[in-house]
Amino acid sequence: MYSCNDPVQRSAGFGEAKLALARSGLVVLPTDTVYGLAADAFDPAGVRRLLRAKGRSRKVPTPVLIGSPDTLRALTTNISAEARELADAFWPGGLTLICRQQSSLRWDLGDSRSTVAVRMPDQSDAIDLLVDNGPLAVSSANLTTHPPATTVQEAQAMLGDAVDVYLDAGPTPGATPSTIVDATGETLKVVRAGVVTTDQLRAVVPSIDVPEAD
Repeated sequence: MYSCNDPVQRSAGFGEAKLALARSGLVVLPTDTVYGLAADAFDPAGVRRLLRAKGRSRKVPTPVLIGSPDTLRALTTNISAEARELADAFWPGGLTLICRQQSSLRWDLGDSRSTVAVRMPDQSDAIDLLVDNGPLAVSSANLTTHPPATTVQEAQAMLGDAVDVYLDAGPTPGATPSTIVDATGETLKVVRAGVVTTDQLRAVVPSIDVPEAD
């Protein structure tokens, strides 16, 4: 475990994280929502380890975090103007967009049906890690069916030795996850409520489809 609040530990932790990701390892990192469990997005072995560590099925594909909005264009295709407007408004931040992935990509994030869920977090340590290592497959750092971890200690208690490197930046802002919007259809649709509210989304895209239960 390495403290991101200590410059020496942070530098050592980032170095160990880079080595771990290069050899299909797993890293727990802070985000602006909850702690995340990360693997190299382009390393199928690493993603399989991530799913096993969480006890998660391939039926729930792993989202991808990116360090720059420009990366969205490299990973996805057929992005609508409305989806781009949401990204412009809420990135970096707590919005995840489900998009059609580029057909040329050679990765295996689970049974994604040629889609990918993408987010740019609003957390400086996470951004620096992403810029240094490229897109990461990241899921919440908890066992499936357990509450998401808001401290690195909670993540370690659940995931233990399955993780190679823990990066500790203190408690996250809360346990509320990102808001997920499906941008693969003709109309944008909210599929999970989260830190970005319905009113905020509608202020940017009034036509967005929100389930009645929201």
